[in-house]
Amino acid sequence: MLVSALLMSVGINSTLCVLFFILYSILRKQPDNYEVFLPRRLAAGTSKNRRSKLARYMPSVRWISKAWRLSESELLESSGLDGVVFMRMITFSLKVFLFAGIIGVFVLLPVNCSGDQLHEIDFIDWSNNSLDLFSISNIKSGSPRLWFHFGAIYIVTAFVCCLLYYEFRYISLKRIEHFGLSRPQPQQFTILVRNIPASAGNTLSDTVDRFFRENHPSTYHSHVIIRRTSKLQSIIGQAKKLYKRQKHVKSNARRGKNKNDTVADQYEKKLLDLEQNVRMGQAEVTSPGKEVRAAFVSFKSRYGAAMALHMPQSINPTYWLTEPAPEPHDVHWPFISASFMQKWLSKIVIVVTFILLTVLFLIPVVVVQGLTNLTALEYFFPFLKLFLTIKFVSQIVTGYLPSLILQMSLKVVPPVMEFLSSIQGHICHSDIQKSACNKVIWFMVWNVFFATVFSGSAFHQISVFLDPKDIITKLAVAVPAQASFFIAYVVTTGWTSILSELFRVFPFICSYVKRSFEPTDEYELEIPSMQYHRDTPRVLFFGLLGITYFFLAPVILPFLLVYLCLAFIIYRNQFMNVYGPKYETAGKFWPIVHYTMIFSLVLMHAIGIGVFAMKKMELATYLLMPLPLLTLLFNEYCRKRFMPVFFSFPAEVLTKRDREDRNDPNMSEFYSKLVTAYQDPALLPFQFSPDRNSLTSPLLSSPQV
Repeated sequence: MLVSALLMSVGINSTLCVLFFILYSILRKQPDNYEVFLPRRLAAGTSKNRRSKLARYMPSVRWISKAWRLSESELLESSGLDGVVFMRMITFSLKVFLFAGIIGVFVLLPVNCSGDQLHEIDFIDWSNNSLDLFSISNIKSGSPRLWFHFGAIYIVTAFVCCLLYYEFRYISLKRIEHFGLSRPQPQQFTILVRNIPASAGNTLSDTVDRFFRENHPSTYHSHVIIRRTSKLQSIIGQAKKLYKRQKHVKSNARRGKNKNDTVADQYEKKLLDLEQNVRMGQAEVTSPGKEVRAAFVSFKSRYGAAMALHMPQSINPTYWLTEPAPEPHDVHWPFISASFMQKWLSKIVIVVTFILLTVLFLIPVVVVQGLTNLTALEYFFPFLKLFLTIKFVSQIVTGYLPSLILQMSLKVVPPVMEFLSSIQGHICHSDIQKSACNKVIWFMVWNVFFATVFSGSAFHQISVFLDPKDIITKLAVAVPAQASFFIAYVVTTGWTSILSELFRVFPFICSYVKRSFEPTDEYELEIPSMQYHRDTPRVLFFGLLGITYFFLAPVILPFLLVYLCLAFIIYRNQFMNVYGPKYETAGKFWPIVHYTMIFSLVLMHAIGIGVFAMKKMELATYLLMPLPLLTLLFNEYCRKRFMPVFFSFPAEVLTKRDREDRNDPNMSEFYSKLVTAYQDPALLPFQFSPDRNSLTSPLLSSPQV
């Protein structure tokens, strides 16, 4: 790839940045777009509609300064600790690549330019130089200049590890502080108990109640038996959709768009039938013998719940299995009642499906890499030869189009991984997002990084996956050769993806369609939640590219810094105005960030060892070998030191909160609500029809405890 092609990509995306910022500044001021760009402010009633028509069409950058001034305490209050952790991931990356950028741009880049392994750089017509001339490939084997790269690897590794330690310690302490300042929450007092043994002559509820009264007499509070309600939830879902259609038809009739009420009457009749089916289903699942051998068990203190969670409950270790309870509104009910066999089979299916998706995704990767090779394109498509000789067309094809196609292909990955995680057996939405986040990260690492590297430069060396002994050598050959592609990938995919996040293209189109077919007062305002499984892997993948290529091709670092600066402003704006928290994991996404950065460092070390070996730098190769081991030892220390806080809170923290609760006059009200906190929503009273009578009154007057 030539410098001119990269400059053209930078020019195109820089223009897009300016245009998107101007367009966003105008569109966010239009009252009809508040639900897209300012839903949080609209829900809070803080959106002002007092601007003149002229002011609405004048671009403004005030939103940038407001996002810049947002403090961490304000972010914590509005978006929870998960929002703070996400933004600290971005600021962490900014610190890393600002430090690495100083070394890379002011030290390594001049060293690479001074080499003549490929050929000397033409400074008169430098835009027609290959980007490889600015990489480590331009340094001759055995050159003393390579010691600059060796020193840079050690310095940046030490800097990253120090930052990782500081961030892990800070977030673990912040997690404890957040727990200490939070109000009493049901999940702090509750555990999930599975595989409850059957007792002859007693219901499952009686068995749970007797067991915990005997073994936890001073701390046991109440319990809720879990029932199989998946079919009931499906019927309720159908009823809700039908109710929305009925409201839409009635609204059109009131507005004179539909004079015939037959459709509305049909919907109302179907709703009555569905309500009756729901009532019959509720009566069926609450009858004796329909329970699942699982229950949410609540305690009078946090310490009591922790003791029950971490202590074996029975002589038989397969009975009375315990796990932490999620927040009540975070529970994923479809799989809460799944049996062990169902979960086991679903995990196998998900693993097989994930492998198939990984293999099938190689197709767009190979297509993308084919676009970067003009010779191959001319060979397979001779009719394109005339067009590819045009300089502008060839630059578009090789510099911009491949990354754009890859970006469009990756759009479907996060929702697919979220769907796979949702049927994997997780009991809460936060676990689904964490599982999907891990899947997306490794999917991108293996299918974007490794598949691109080996399909582009060593596609014929399929043995790289079958012969792990030579993988370091092959990485040393293939990774530097793909520096040009990944630089263009950062400029195209990185910049455009963060701009599309600001513009919210898909929600904007959906909002326009809704306004066209529905009156504005007929649909409820929904505050979207942050899609951590989509955005976290994206930032981490660019971090992997930056760490991997900072000593190979430091040209990538300025473009990464631009991406991270855009992400810093845009995501802070989105947290302020768009995304609202639907659940709180209290920072549990940070270990994913930590382990991904450790993997990136080890990958960089492996590539460095291979590069120095190929460059005939034996001493540097041997001196670099201990570095990945030291990095893994550092990771093990952090895991032992900080990870326990992410699984459970210390006893001194729990007992301190319990002592504080003794003086809280609101605790009696909290305990009364705790009894019904984990009641299945499918078993709650249900009614959409307007007429109340004995046939539609709820069968369930109170939940079973």
